[in-house]
Amino acid sequence: MSTAAPRTPLADRSPAELASFVDEQRAAYAALTARGLSLDLTRGKPSPEQLDLAEALLHLPEGHLDRAGTDVRNYGGLQGLPELREMFADLLGVDPDQVVAGGNASLTMMHEVLVDHLLHGGLGSPRPWREEEKVTFICPVPGYDRHYTMLESYGIEMVTVPMREDGPDVEAVEALVKDDPSVKGMWIVPTYANPVGSVVTQEVAARLAAMPAAAPDFRLFWDNAYALHHLTEDEAKSADILSLASAAGNPHRPVVFASTSKITFAGAGVAFLAGSRETVQWYLSHLKFASIGPDKVNQLRHVQFFGSPDGVRQHMARHRAILAPKFAAVDAALTAELDGLGVAEWTRPRGGYFVSVDVPDGCASRVVQLAREAGIALTPAGASFPHGVDPRDRNIRLAPSFPSLAEVETAMAGVATCVALAAAEQLLADVG
Repeated sequence: MSTAAPRTPLADRSPAELASFVDEQRAAYAALTARGLSLDLTRGKPSPEQLDLAEALLHLPEGHLDRAGTDVRNYGGLQGLPELREMFADLLGVDPDQVVAGGNASLTMMHEVLVDHLLHGGLGSPRPWREEEKVTFICPVPGYDRHYTMLESYGIEMVTVPMREDGPDVEAVEALVKDDPSVKGMWIVPTYANPVGSVVTQEVAARLAAMPAAAPDFRLFWDNAYALHHLTEDEAKSADILSLASAAGNPHRPVVFASTSKITFAGAGVAFLAGSRETVQWYLSHLKFASIGPDKVNQLRHVQFFGSPDGVRQHMARHRAILAPKFAAVDAALTAELDGLGVAEWTRPRGGYFVSVDVPDGCASRVVQLAREAGIALTPAGASFPHGVDPRDRNIRLAPSFPSLAEVETAMAGVATCVALAAAEQLLADVG
């Protein structure tokens, strides 16, 4: 099998060679726009084929009694069905009495925990957060835009630290929390992080759990949204943050969130909160004024659908069979068109829902614009940063889960053309 000759990086080409490359890319882009595409890589939604995997839920539950004989159609059970909590406690590596099974959205639980801290304070809080002069959160970047918009909506300040392969820059985090009592929390997606695919190691998690914090009520908002969303058979194991924090003498520091939103039905799954037993009771003590119990009918149908923790794992293997070829197609397209040009770096995640692409500084917005004008919708440049502003304007988040494999292949060939054109035009302008 022949191997293609290595490409010369664009930055090493002469002005004439660069101009010729730009002309080639402009021609390719004109052909792309002429196709009249309408493709969307903006959000990490399950595809219809993935949702079909859970179609049997629509015919469940069989009967309306849980294993204790309680009628799930009625009020009560604020903490959720014990059998469902046991199932996901096993998957999350915690004890069942440390888990709350709630409604369909873990984002709602995150919002409730944040607002409860603002209104009432948390365990160890000297006062409600709303009475503090300033509240600051640490935000690893690139990260999840909805975390940032939630904070922004309450006027909470955000400081960023880089997200690395082994988790957030822990030295930077430690420096921020040790002397500033206004630093009350930190967002973290610990497993297959959105969008870079990082996995927080046990070592980094241990430092986050044990680090001295000026705020006695510093919280880790541990959004383990992709704990089970593996793309390879080499399955990353989530760090046991609750045990680490307890051993370090900070048992109430982490609040863990997860859901079945990308496991069963995105709009009709079950969300989970986990923490110390005191954290669970603190959460329920406020939730009781807002709810008389979750949708236990939906919880029972999930119990019957999965049957066991192994049933969840087997179900996720079926998701992997659908998703993995799409992620492979992203990598194949970017490699085929951009490898060696020196204009893009991208992640090859082992799980999760996203691929993160870094282009030359100042180019991301142009790439997104070119793609949009060619009929390919991408997440806005900067969305993975607080206030939607990437200081270097270089990061692009790709979400290949929802389109068909053929659509992903088409879209990614187009995205690669847009990256090559935007980067080459900028280089040519610089040398001109």
